[in-house]
Amino acid sequence: MKERKFFGTDGIRGKVGSGQMTPELALKLGWAAGRVLSRSGTKKVIIGKDTRISGYMFESALEAGLSAAGLNVMLMGPMPTPAVAYLTRTFRAEAGVVISASHNPYYDNGIKFFSTDGSKLDDNLELEIEAELEKPLVCVESHLLGKVSRIEDARGRYIEYCKGNFPAEHTLTGLKIVVDCAHGATYHIAPAVFRELGAEVIAIGDKPNGVNINDKVGATSMGKICETVLAESADLGIALDGDGDRIMMVNSKGEVIDGDQILYILACDAKSRGVLRGGVVGTLMSNLGLDLALQALDIPFARSKVGDRYVMELLKELDWRIGGENSGHILNLDHGTTGDGIVAGILVLAAMRRQNATLEQLTSAMEMLPQVLVNVRFEGEHDPLQSDKVKAAQAQVESELGVRGRVLLRKSGTEPLIRVMVEGDDHSTVLAHANLIADAVKSAS
Repeated sequence: MKERKFFGTDGIRGKVGSGQMTPELALKLGWAAGRVLSRSGTKKVIIGKDTRISGYMFESALEAGLSAAGLNVMLMGPMPTPAVAYLTRTFRAEAGVVISASHNPYYDNGIKFFSTDGSKLDDNLELEIEAELEKPLVCVESHLLGKVSRIEDARGRYIEYCKGNFPAEHTLTGLKIVVDCAHGATYHIAPAVFRELGAEVIAIGDKPNGVNINDKVGATSMGKICETVLAESADLGIALDGDGDRIMMVNSKGEVIDGDQILYILACDAKSRGVLRGGVVGTLMSNLGLDLALQALDIPFARSKVGDRYVMELLKELDWRIGGENSGHILNLDHGTTGDGIVAGILVLAAMRRQNATLEQLTSAMEMLPQVLVNVRFEGEHDPLQSDKVKAAQAQVESELGVRGRVLLRKSGTEPLIRVMVEGDDHSTVLAHANLIADAVKSAS
């Protein structure tokens, strides 16, 4: 396949005002996407965004570009990424557009597209859009310009959709839950969902101001929610990221429950009800403990490349339903077409209610092996992974770990980072090995 110039593994993303994330590119991208998408269908596109201050600017630019290409635009305002996917399907729109950099800091932003069925846009369509970006922008005749409207009941529609994934015969009455919205797109959604299902909700990270998204809160910064769960004697905590497609959880002891453990809970629950189709898809980053725990239950396990796009591809190839990443992207294709943090949390709570079990009990049979991830930022066009020094460090660590450990080095698909992952039996040894490789990457950068 032709290499993409603009689109990465999760749309277009970068620092606002530089590189690709400029208002000029957003305007041209809207027009180019509109040209491709207007060839058939409803000629209708939905735009949602997270709470970053730059979202207003990119929303306006995309809106203008799409309109210039003759597409009608429906604005949702701040809404989670999975809400855009859901409403794109229900409105039978030609596409959905999300303005978000997910878990990144506020000074980054991104643009990604969903197809009419609520899944990530096909690679071939992204290539067609890139081809249009190379052409001069030409506006359609005035009478063909797209119109713009706002979906006034988007929040209510999505809240009801989320609640519909919880079994009607149960409630969350009696549970005290801390919900961390990362000052992001779920701030006005997630607390309401869990309250309306009967839980007592303590909301944190629910006061976005445009620049505090993911700042010391949310699924990528678990300290605050762990402290709050313990301070409030809560039964559990649910942490979402800035755009709501990731989830991490906390048990009543203040211990983090990551994406691998959530996958284990969902797979066990599905198998106990006889609805598990096939097995579970993880990634190269998934903990070896997940693999071993699923083996003990005779549940097949497969690894994809890192990224929910690749998890989805392997799920479809195998015709399985449950997959995800340890970072908290959870896919259950019986309950949606993309990662949805709120829905994943609801499915875990449903398993707790069905089995009359705590979060600790549902994860007790899965032993997590120590795993350390170190992110090393690099600059320039060179590839540190091609350095002889880095290769030698990796070979040394792999030799010392033997068959009871793993090393994985990879570039981030969204940031200039090298991710160094080391896994083994002893945490201090694993940490030392990860730092050894990370130091080699730094010296090669």
